[in-house]
Amino acid sequence: MVFRRALMTKRERELIEGDDDADDDLRYQAVSRVRRKIEDELTTDAEILREHHPELYNELQDAVCSEKPE
Repeated sequence: MVFRRALMTKRERELIEGDDDADDDLRYQAVSRVRRKIEDELTTDAEILREHHPELYNELQDAVCSEKPE
């Protein structure tokens, strides 16, 4: 399966999951980058979808808001 980034890069996923021997500073930086993406780009993308393509907006909302079994 080919990795396709949605919100986080592969490295950010690794750091946040803690599966790496990286120090806490690198994890903190990854969390900060992802937080900025959520606050900036993701909210803008969601607004554009809501206004111009409601069907895709609903799909995004379902993907983000639905509870998935762990």
